[in-house]
Amino acid sequence: MNELGVSVVVCVYTEDRWEDILAAVASVRAQSRPALETLLVVDHNQPLLERLAKEYKETDEVRVLANAGPRGLSAGRNTGIAASHGGIIAFLDDDAVAERDWLRHFSEGYADPQVMAVGGRTMPIWASGRRPAWFPEEFDWVVGCTYKGLPGGRVRVRNVLGGNASFRRTAFDAAGGFATGIGRDGDKRPLGCEETELCIRLTRARPDAVLLIDDRSVIHHRVPEVREHFGYFRTRTYAEGLSKALVARSVGADKGLESERRYTTRVLPAGVARGLRDALLARPGGAGRAGAIVAGVLTAAGGYVLGSLRARRGGATFTVVEIESAVRTEGGSPR
Repeated sequence: MNELGVSVVVCVYTEDRWEDILAAVASVRAQSRPALETLLVVDHNQPLLERLAKEYKETDEVRVLANAGPRGLSAGRNTGIAASHGGIIAFLDDDAVAERDWLRHFSEGYADPQVMAVGGRTMPIWASGRRPAWFPEEFDWVVGCTYKGLPGGRVRVRNVLGGNASFRRTAFDAAGGFATGIGRDGDKRPLGCEETELCIRLTRARPDAVLLIDDRSVIHHRVPEVREHFGYFRTRTYAEGLSKALVARSVGADKGLESERRYTTRVLPAGVARGLRDALLARPGGAGRAGAIVAGVLTAAGGYVLGSLRARRGGATFTVVEIESAVRTEGGSPR
């Protein structure tokens, strides 16, 4: 294992994002702090696997792998972790590009041996060229981006956000991998929270663990046109409620909803007030933003209630797997 090396895992699932995938890999290869390797994990799509293998067959630092677990983002990440050789594993979405110093700022956080995870800041690239006037910044997590209300700078957090995050390898030895049965599965209902559940599980296994967000580690994330509409907003907030219910069932509501309480009691009321003020001042989108915040809260709450009922009845479960690392199976030496 290379203690200082960073392995970057990019999980992919569709050829529709071909150009985005190439751009993501190119941004990793252009880092000021070079990655040890980039692993492209293909989620049960043989044509895409073969196409990527051909694309990078002469590029030693890029490896193309098939997801070795069940379909979905969590199993894909676990496959990448197991096959990686770095002491730090970073994750980048397949439709995002990282700024040049992304990995350098991640790596700096690990100078403290208690730091087990470092996340970054994710900025939206709207397909239409600008943020929809009605779309509140407080809900940018709906499109996989950093949202208004998160603290700035380098700060300690409960959990990092999975599309722009890194973990020390020993974090997975302590807590296991990402839970399957929760999180994204291609274009199906956009569930999430797998990184939240992992981070809470990690801090329970390692009470001394420190998790950080460093907002200098920046990526830019594409938001397709379909996700700029209220229909997707409603679907995603509902799915978030379902996901939060699973997490709360697993780790307890106190820890599982710790950050969400502050968000709903402080950040969102302030956002509604700003929206109403902008509406009174005849500024574009003010009433829409206020209404979207209220609708988002109600929809997420509905998903949480239904998800809690399903969890109690045993209708929704997920599984935590131990990572069988390539470092262990290959005798501890990098390739």
